[in-house]
Amino acid sequence: QVQLVESGGGLVQPGGSLTLSCTASGSFFRVNAMGWYRQAPGKQRELVALISSGGNTNYADSVKGRFTISRDNAKNTVYLQMNSLKPGDTAVYYCNAQISFYSGANSRQYWGQGTQVTVSS
Repeated sequence: QVQLVESGGGLVQPGGSLTLSCTASGSFFRVNAMGWYRQAPGKQRELVALISSGGNTNYADSVKGRFTISRDNAKNTVYLQMNSLKPGDTAVYYCNAQISFYSGANSRQYWGQGTQVTVSS
């Protein structure tokens, strides 16, 4: 059974910083792409950032230059460093991982439980 456990959310003032982390645990062959999504009240879940197993990254336009995604493959962990936070960044942030269970297998998608990020003075 695969679990994604997130940490690092909280309340921060505008202009502040937070770092989210997410670790995949369980029995699997490999963690492929990992990413972060967010969902604000009354809105659809949206992509924030993605990182491939090789380190290639992709960001939503709204966070480019402010957020940085990184990963530690040895720890099956993905991070999201969030700087210059704005009230519009307030949302529940979800970790996503594409996981394969043997060599050559298609990936299966898993989600974390979500962590609240609130940007407010």
